[in-house]
Amino acid sequence: MTRTAATILATTTALAASLSAATDAVAQLNLGVPEELKGVDIVEHLNEPLPLDTRFTDDAGNQVVLRDYFRGERPVLLQLGYNKCPMLCNLVLNGAFDGLKGVDWMPGKEFEVLSVSIDPTETAALAKAKKESYLAEFDRPGAGQGVHFLTGSELMSKSVADAVGFQFRRQENGDYAHAAVLVLVTPEGRISRYMYGTKFEPADLRMGLLEASEGRIGTTLDRFILWCHIYDADARGYVLQARRVMSIGGAITVLVLAGGLGIFWSAEVRKKKQSATAANAAAAN
Repeated sequence: MTRTAATILATTTALAASLSAATDAVAQLNLGVPEELKGVDIVEHLNEPLPLDTRFTDDAGNQVVLRDYFRGERPVLLQLGYNKCPMLCNLVLNGAFDGLKGVDWMPGKEFEVLSVSIDPTETAALAKAKKESYLAEFDRPGAGQGVHFLTGSELMSKSVADAVGFQFRRQENGDYAHAAVLVLVTPEGRISRYMYGTKFEPADLRMGLLEASEGRIGTTLDRFILWCHIYDADARGYVLQARRVMSIGGAITVLVLAGGLGIFWSAEVRKKKQSATAANAAAAN
């Protein structure tokens, strides 16, 4: 075998070995997904309706229908989880209420907060205790009218979770593996926006609620600010839309130019009138 042939053979062998190693690594990564996280995901169902006829028990022990919170008046901030969750649900709710402290709107007036338990063993008493703990920390008198913690059967909660695309899994120890997400829903019960993570900026929550409200809440300035922004899932928040900002800048430029030209033309007209008046006066003399 010539040296050139040997070199080609060695290179080919090395390349094949590298590809085999890469394939093995990918296979190991695929096989390395923790068992408790399999089947845990969020599949977005934007603009899809919630099952408004599902029945639950609220934190006061009353029998309610999901439709009770979607009367076409206010957007709803929806959280799916369970009250006995040792960590993640608490982090999501903590982040939500911390962010809402920076929003000057009131639950029950401009929007609703709705927490639906996916654990069918939880009771209204537990939901009430959870709600009261968050209201005490939120420290906004009257907010309890717009904050609701619901419990219910597995069939009912699973129906809501499936509609939202909230895929979770119950583990052997009884805990649930699930994602960290808030879902913004329109006053009619259609999914408007998903917000991921455990920290939510007040500005993002405000714009998300404004967007979900379909113009029912907020001022003209709020709607204008929202018009200039778009939700960026990678940034996990609302960012400026360059094209719209540029269009606004272009419109302002045109207005400024038009105003300047108007002033210039007005000055020229005045000068001509003054010159004509002076010429007429001179001719009369």
